[in-house]
Amino acid sequence: MDFDVITIGAGHNALITSAYLAQAGKRVGVFERRDIVGGAVSTIEHVPGYRFDLGGSAHILIRLTPIVEELGLERYGLEYLELDPLFFAPFPDGDSLFIHRSERKTAEHLDAKFPGEGEAYVRFMDEWRPFARVVKDLFLSTPSPLNLGRKMMFGNAIQGDWKRALQSILAPYGEVVDRYFTEEKVKAPLVWMAAQSGPPPSEPMTSPFLLWHPLYHEGGIARPRGGSGMLTQALARHIEDHGGQVHTSAPVDRILVEGGRAVGVEVDGQRYTAGTVVAGAHALETFARLLPEEHRPATSRAMRVGNGFGAILRLALSEPIRYAAHPGDEARTALQLVARDRQQVAAAYGDYLAGEPARDPAIVAMSFSAVDDTLAPPGGEVLWLWAQYFPYELSRGRKWADVEDEVAERILDTFEAYAPGTKDKIVGQLFQHPEWLERELGLFRGNVMHLEMSLDQMFALRPFLGMAEYRTHLKGLYLTGASTHPGGGIMGASGRNAARTVLKDLDRRWFGGGPKA
Repeated sequence: MDFDVITIGAGHNALITSAYLAQAGKRVGVFERRDIVGGAVSTIEHVPGYRFDLGGSAHILIRLTPIVEELGLERYGLEYLELDPLFFAPFPDGDSLFIHRSERKTAEHLDAKFPGEGEAYVRFMDEWRPFARVVKDLFLSTPSPLNLGRKMMFGNAIQGDWKRALQSILAPYGEVVDRYFTEEKVKAPLVWMAAQSGPPPSEPMTSPFLLWHPLYHEGGIARPRGGSGMLTQALARHIEDHGGQVHTSAPVDRILVEGGRAVGVEVDGQRYTAGTVVAGAHALETFARLLPEEHRPATSRAMRVGNGFGAILRLALSEPIRYAAHPGDEARTALQLVARDRQQVAAAYGDYLAGEPARDPAIVAMSFSAVDDTLAPPGGEVLWLWAQYFPYELSRGRKWADVEDEVAERILDTFEAYAPGTKDKIVGQLFQHPEWLERELGLFRGNVMHLEMSLDQMFALRPFLGMAEYRTHLKGLYLTGASTHPGGGIMGASGRNAARTVLKDLDRRWFGGGPKA
């Protein structure tokens, strides 16, 4: 065998799986089609002097895992910069609010602005923190029915009245906020942050996207110094330091299968063999292209990618942005939740259902140069404007090439109303619409979560029934990445869970007298 383990793709989950396996002494080979590692967690100098992330930017979920510590990634150049405040929400009337890392400080701030809302915020945190922690534990475990049942039944997930709690868990997250808060300026940013996974505020059984909120205060929000891609650069260095090989500009053409077992990959006509293959590519790529047709399970056709849902305008600015509602640097430091009210989010989703780019999009603005001076020249700024909802498939047969300039300008106009003068500071830009995301990053139909994050495609049903525990129908072939449990976002739980599954199986084979991989 050329390797013990071959990993297809170098997204952050694939690299995390590979790093754990290399750290365990396995000979690992990673093959990536692009000329840099990282997939949707990568950073390039798109405008001279300005470092642009190409995918995920805010590191939130990974802060709730032990991955960075277990792999010792600080030794490989990863340095996290903490964000505090966590969130800033400006409003058209000049008002604004902050959510700080400290729950107490946040509650005091809310009570000072909207009497009673701070107390409601504390009650919301206290009632749903146990549930959020159990969901986090579920994300860090293999989604077998046994694990799911044990953790939900015995994990103290619900405090108090089960019937009342169940009503909230089954409800749309856009309605759950009404059970705690009265002020729309408090409800809107909470709902808009919950919407980042894709499903709209009106969809039933989506409340966990909101009920996860207490963990923002526990794990915080951080940024790797130098850009989001510094995480994946550190992972690649870790793998190589542990004897692994990371090959870029090396697209895998197909998975080699012999006798019902994955035995390697073919790259540009060259065969590389291994006892174990881990596919970190999109599940559609793995099952519809990389596997020989006779080995593609019929059930794989059930995967639902959806119609994309977001686009991001990345800007290089000559100087920092300033919000009319709060011109201080605290606003630039936080994630900026630019959503007027819940009706704005609902209306944007209505446009999306009609195959139209949102006419009045809500925005998450990120200006990480506020905490990291390596991202822009002295006095400059990088600004990311993530907006929803924007379908991959447009109505009336249009393509994104027909509308991209108009939509980018619409996003910028929306933001300009909150931070006047931003347009005059632009020195360069990149617009990543759904077709761009598919073409450049392999995100089918522009879905940054790979597959829709709906209940029928989560936990033991992700990517589809029978393939949810990182193993596949073929011996020696495993899955990792956003197509698997727990889904998209910069968390790395899939990568860690997959590595543990592979190592468990390899140990079982070895102690059972089978071949050692």
